[in-house]
Amino acid sequence: MSHPARLGLALVAVLAAGCATPGGAQTPAAQSVVVDSCGKQLTFAGTPQRVVTLDQNSTETLLALGVQDRMAGTANVKTKVAPRFAGAYAKIPVLSPKLLTSEPLRAANPDLVVASFEALFTADRAGTRDELAALDVPAFVSAVNCPDGTTAPFERLFRDYENFGRIFGIQEKANQLAAEQRAVVAEVQAVKRDPVKVVWVYSVFKGVPYVAGRDGMPSQMSRIAGAVNVFDDVDQEWPEASWEQIARRDPDVIVVGDLSERGNPGDTAAEKIAMMREHPVVSQLRALRDNKVIELPGIEMDPSVRTVDALKAFAAGLDKIRG
Repeated sequence: MSHPARLGLALVAVLAAGCATPGGAQTPAAQSVVVDSCGKQLTFAGTPQRVVTLDQNSTETLLALGVQDRMAGTANVKTKVAPRFAGAYAKIPVLSPKLLTSEPLRAANPDLVVASFEALFTADRAGTRDELAALDVPAFVSAVNCPDGTTAPFERLFRDYENFGRIFGIQEKANQLAAEQRAVVAEVQAVKRDPVKVVWVYSVFKGVPYVAGRDGMPSQMSRIAGAVNVFDDVDQEWPEASWEQIARRDPDVIVVGDLSERGNPGDTAAEKIAMMREHPVVSQLRALRDNKVIELPGIEMDPSVRTVDALKAFAAGLDKIRG
């Protein structure tokens, strides 16, 4: 992987050209737009025209906001894109089906790079945010990935929409999307439910489960729907756990993420459930014996425009289990 210093002024010139309109003039802007993103201040002198997204969640969020004509590439698709985005997605270059690295990213001449997770901006992946900033390429990270100790994950997601509205000059559409999803959250929250304990099993790697901790969307979805995430004491989004730890916390309901199309061993919901039924300890959980299991698309457990779909499905699953 080339270090940014080796690319030097040539890349800066290419990136500047990528921001220009076909006639050679820079995109006009009445004034600069400044947004805060995960501890960094990003400044936009004009509207981005060559955006690259590093994961499916951020890709679908931008498609929902209708800026596909300004997207120069996507990467890291875990499952099928939602049908409502398929047509627009088909017109955007896929720079990598997996994690995007530095060289193909920069070859796309981006003027903005967007990711749901700061971990995608590392030296061995897309490059650090500081490296990209040195090339005048802002790197936006979802506010959901940067807990501030006061703001709930959904509100941080809606802040993303509002920031994109300012960045792309589509404030009305972004505010409308945030308002529609706030209404869904309020609708689910308005239903009074007896509290239950729930564990969210996202993925399994080499036999080790990864569950929802306190900082991710599932923990708030639990609270909104009147449930308690049993790993709410762990200060991470998706901590590694063990089957024995899950059994000791004795959840009333098990939520299983389905990542069928990603293709890794243990990605399907059926595989995860089979592992639990075969485990000598977990198989004895009442939740498993009574089939109090909710299957959800794994992609919807992470922050994106589709997370409210997971919230609605989770609440409906709880209501069905409770009878």
